[in-house]
Amino acid sequence: MNAEEVGDGRLIRLSGTTICWARQIVFGLVCLLASAVHAREIADLLTTPMIDPLLTRPMVLDEGSVLPGDAYPPPCLELTVWDRASEREPLSLSRAVDLALCHNPQVKSAWAAIKVQASALGEARAAYLPTVSASASRVTDQTSYPGSKTASTTLHSNTKSANLNWRLFDFGGRDANLESANALLLAAIASHDAVLQKLLSNVITAYFDAQTAQTTVVARRKNESLAKQILDASRRREVRGAGSQTDTLQAGTALAKAALELSRAQGASHKALASLVYALGLPIGAQPVLAEDLLDTENRMRQVLDHWLAETRAHHPILVAARAQLQSAKEKVAANHAEGLPTVDLTGSFFENGRPNQSLTTTKTQETMLGVTLNIPIFDGFSRTYKVRAAQAHVEQKEAELQENEQQVLLEVVKAHAEASAALENLAASQKLLSAAQEAVSSMQRKFDRGAADILEILNTQTALSDAQQERIRCLADWRAARLKLFSTAGQLGRGTVGQWIPIEGKMVPGFLDNAVESVSEQ
Repeated sequence: MNAEEVGDGRLIRLSGTTICWARQIVFGLVCLLASAVHAREIADLLTTPMIDPLLTRPMVLDEGSVLPGDAYPPPCLELTVWDRASEREPLSLSRAVDLALCHNPQVKSAWAAIKVQASALGEARAAYLPTVSASASRVTDQTSYPGSKTASTTLHSNTKSANLNWRLFDFGGRDANLESANALLLAAIASHDAVLQKLLSNVITAYFDAQTAQTTVVARRKNESLAKQILDASRRREVRGAGSQTDTLQAGTALAKAALELSRAQGASHKALASLVYALGLPIGAQPVLAEDLLDTENRMRQVLDHWLAETRAHHPILVAARAQLQSAKEKVAANHAEGLPTVDLTGSFFENGRPNQSLTTTKTQETMLGVTLNIPIFDGFSRTYKVRAAQAHVEQKEAELQENEQQVLLEVVKAHAEASAALENLAASQKLLSAAQEAVSSMQRKFDRGAADILEILNTQTALSDAQQERIRCLADWRAARLKLFSTAGQLGRGTVGQWIPIEGKMVPGFLDNAVESVSEQ
């Protein structure tokens, strides 16, 4: 019994010692890691004490990118925890756009690319400034003579040196590299704008798809309610002897069909909402409540096609980036030419107690050197020739890419303009069709109430109203998509464009079945 207690105690003491050693090891690793991080911070502070000494950081990095048609950059909304309270607040289109612009990884990558090119511009500007270096050494030279009466000697020397190199003149090499870096920075900014245009298009498309799907659900629910009211009216007519059982069965079939269409619409709505949640970066499973339906009353789309083509050719970010890349390629040709031309460098050096890597002397010395060097490239095995030829071919490649991008973008604008024009005409026609169908349902309902119409006639008018309803929803969706595509292909999407969609008034969508349902409910 005592042995077991002693044994248990030893195990406990051994376990405690092990835990103690483990804690010390973990603590040591943490301290080592903290020291390494601290050392990196110190090294960064010593080697790069200034953030942007040559002022290469573009204003867009500090002020933000302003989208076409906007006066201010889009705000960055923090993605807080998505809870039930967030789901109860309507998610407007503008807020959805702001969330996506702030948290999309493609936007962050394009933003970092601007910083990379800004740093490359800084390197090009640094070529105009001198470089200065210094060194110091403490050397001890001890010489002994084994087997000899000669006493050993010890020599101490402190060596210091400083060097300055400054390129005073070249034949445009640095200028060409600087212009190339400037062009690439402009291309990176334009590429970032192109990413924003694509993201805006995707988010707005997903938002309107979800909103159209929800509008369809509401309309199908109204249609089901109308079918149910017709079934109730048919049953009352059958009880009074004014109708037959066949009429009631047909009305029941229409109700079942309306319920099936409602179920399908609800499934499509859930799918569209899930796609929107993914596009915005919200937690999977979130159920945001969308703001009320939107309609576009803006008439810029009616501008002539030549205006759209001119605006696209001048301001589309893809074409702006392609032209900047072409200009950079041309500057690279000039830079490669300049490498084969003479350069003039200024060199200054100071040495105390000898130069580095030289033998030590017992005499204290100081040496100052100042020189101007003329470098004349004579022959390099024709390597520079092929570098220039490659750069010239790169220019031809960029010219072809610019031409291809311009033709493709302008073709998309022509097609989008035609689609938007047709969609706008269809929008007006669908409203006339819907109004006619509503009047037909109201008239047929009055005839059905007086016994002047049978069940087939009222069911046919109900079907026609349902078809007109779907055409209206489809035309609204086509118009939104066509208008969005036109602004997107022209590179003119902005938050101001989003603000031009306003809430629908007058219960046109989805409440355009209200009158018909109220008419049947009075039976």
